[in-house]
Amino acid sequence: MSLTPLIAVLNGPNMNMLGLRQPHLYGSATLDDVESLCAETAEELGLGIDFRQTNGEGELIGWVQECRTRCAGIIINPAGYTTTSIALMDALLATELPVIEVHVTNIHKREEFRHHSYVSKVATGVIAGLGITGYALALRAMAEILEDQA
Repeated sequence: MSLTPLIAVLNGPNMNMLGLRQPHLYGSATLDDVESLCAETAEELGLGIDFRQTNGEGELIGWVQECRTRCAGIIINPAGYTTTSIALMDALLATELPVIEVHVTNIHKREEFRHHSYVSKVATGVIAGLGITGYALALRAMAEILEDQA
């Protein structure tokens, strides 16, 4: 068994369209770019990552549940499920792991319905509006959280 802490980096619906969808909001970076940034940052920090994306709520919840026994923490961009999924919130809570919520855009500068996040209710921290750099910042924060827990 590896001594390298494994961090799940989970992405919700439509994140596979990053770089194509509304580039004036989300920028030109693709999800592959995000994964590369996360891999580089994780290696620098001595972390392992399990990077995934799904458009399905049930699949995302299943992945979160798996984290309980195999991961040290979760970084999640719940995308459209941010404002709608109590089930995702409950799954994250059940893991009893540190959770960092990430959004590429500042959800508080957008439409009113995007201002509420069920995930924020259970997240250790939230990073929003810093583009894909938010993922690297989330990994750095997670490394510090895990170090403090040791």
